[in-house]
Amino acid sequence: MTTKRWQLAHGRHLDLGGKAIVVGILNVTPDSFSDGGLFVAPDQAVAQARRMLEEGASVIDVGGESTRPGASPVTAEEEQSRILPVVKALARLGEALISVDTYREDTARLAVAAGAHIVNDVWGLQREPGIARVAAETGAGLIIMHTGRDRQKLPDVIADQFLFLRKSLEIAHASGVADDQIVLDPGFGFAKEAAEENLDLMARFSELDALGFPLMAGTSRKRFIGAVTGRDATARGAGTAATSVILRLKGAHLFRVHDVAINVDALAFADAMLARKSGSIFGKPDA
Repeated sequence: MTTKRWQLAHGRHLDLGGKAIVVGILNVTPDSFSDGGLFVAPDQAVAQARRMLEEGASVIDVGGESTRPGASPVTAEEEQSRILPVVKALARLGEALISVDTYREDTARLAVAAGAHIVNDVWGLQREPGIARVAAETGAGLIIMHTGRDRQKLPDVIADQFLFLRKSLEIAHASGVADDQIVLDPGFGFAKEAAEENLDLMARFSELDALGFPLMAGTSRKRFIGAVTGRDATARGAGTAATSVILRLKGAHLFRVHDVAINVDALAFADAMLARKSGSIFGKPDA
């Protein structure tokens, strides 16, 4: 897999390709679908971030508004009051790359000023296009996610990806965002309610390489994993890890997960298989 350098805010970067990158999910919300209320207090959030870093996460993605179907929206002020103290605390630690999960321009700008390196927009710049200006002006990494919410989708799952994400890329480029700042996320579970649609997206994931950008997979604990495994949300770590391996072998670079350790181990095997396939030397023979 070709290595690409992802440029981030505050002079940081990540090299994507040679090794799977795990992004730890840190929801500082009372109502997220599987971990709501667990990390609302800043000290709880920082402790969880440290655990995820110790387990092998490279990025901590901090979110202050639940994106589950039917969740109640919050004001920008409430979102900022939840995430900014956590971003500032993590920035003081200096141990992690910090992503902020928001679609609001003002929240993104404040978060980057507070120390965040990446902006992760689940509306793909199409709700508040000013997010792109924030990335252009600050040099922040930008994750552009596909969603089918609040619009009519095309019947073909990959055709709809291209339609939506190409519009998002036009917005990013018009605002001056450089290609090496951008990662794309196909948005598993976002208005892809049937398990079959998510499975089709997984099966055809490698077709997204045609867009020419690194890809992030966000399958963690999603409903379609429950449909396949029969597990409740908090017991979907193994199912998530299975999807991570499949998607790594199909070209994904980053993996946004709740359960870091199991995904780190699973992805180590996927990376080993990719290394063997490419003829790279991996490890040493057993003694």
